[in-house]
Amino acid sequence: MKPGVQGQTVHLVYPGGPGISSPQAIGRNLVLHLSRRYLVRRWEWDDVRVIRPRPGDVLIGHAHPAPWTVFRMSSRVPGWSRVIALQPFAHGLPEYIAFLDPVLRRCDQFLAITGPHWIRTLDRSPVAHWAPKLVPMDLAIDRSDYPRVKSRFNPPGSRRFLYIGNTRAPKNPGYLVRIARRLPGTEIAWMGSGRHAMAGIRRLGAQDFSSERARRLVAEYDFVLTVGSSDANPTTVLEAMAWGLIPVCTPQSGYEGEEGIVNVPLDDVDEAAAVLDGLQQAPEPYLLALRDANDMALDRRYTWDRFAGRVIDAIESSASPDLAAARPGARFELALQAFRSPDAAWRPSSLLRLGSANVGRAVRRLRRPPGARR
Repeated sequence: MKPGVQGQTVHLVYPGGPGISSPQAIGRNLVLHLSRRYLVRRWEWDDVRVIRPRPGDVLIGHAHPAPWTVFRMSSRVPGWSRVIALQPFAHGLPEYIAFLDPVLRRCDQFLAITGPHWIRTLDRSPVAHWAPKLVPMDLAIDRSDYPRVKSRFNPPGSRRFLYIGNTRAPKNPGYLVRIARRLPGTEIAWMGSGRHAMAGIRRLGAQDFSSERARRLVAEYDFVLTVGSSDANPTTVLEAMAWGLIPVCTPQSGYEGEEGIVNVPLDDVDEAAAVLDGLQQAPEPYLLALRDANDMALDRRYTWDRFAGRVIDAIESSASPDLAAARPGARFELALQAFRSPDAAWRPSSLLRLGSANVGRAVRRLRRPPGARR
């Protein structure tokens, strides 16, 4: 790769901060890696402002469902050297991604954090016309943030499953409840947040995985189970691998055909339960072999060096294909899906979150000492 252009600024729109989980980890690690080649300014994805580029500047990052936010507003301004979308992608529930349709028309490329199922089925999706701009991306973790906590697996018949995440529709929590009901003698626990309890699943609440307490709790479990119906590429699977637990997931959770990851089918409770029963009785050498495969995958594939390298390739590329021709009526349907979305900007909950974030940001700017860096 050639060195970055002297004085070139990359405006990165992505959540950032000290947290070890995504999306903060994505923003923080990209700033670290890109700063070795470019001047980098990071902006929060829900910031309400317009960035005006200087010659050679690049805009890259996560678009927000609200059209008056920083990536979407700034992408309309002429003069950018490159405009690149970078965010999770899964088309199983298109109402969660439909807002991107007009955004991608202004982007040179779409770096889609996604799994193989969503690429394999893209041509049958409502967003098949996005294919020319779409570049699949694997996620990454820093293994030092997720040290090995699991030394030995629990005995056969006493093994435990852990779900980490929220209860939004793409995570398919109802299916998880049905699996738990089908396996009354198997413990399935939940770490995360959500409005509703999941019957039959032990609730452990949100956890800070940088704390020893949370890591000790994780170590009590053998498998991380996620059964999403429209999940892009969740880092919880990679976190499980690093901890030494075995990930179990649907292909629609963003991982498929990986040697160390066990897949269960979507919405087939009997078959999913049979897979979990098999893992309950599996000999420990088999589980250790899965763990070894996951260690190799983490070291070779799911690294921040590789992730940032793909981003740098896009920044320094000249590729800027047009979207394909959409099937008749597709764009109208996507606009309707975006309007109906649970994340639609007109919903009071969305407006409240967006307003609170920007008011808080403005207050912090006012309190900052004169001359302090942003």
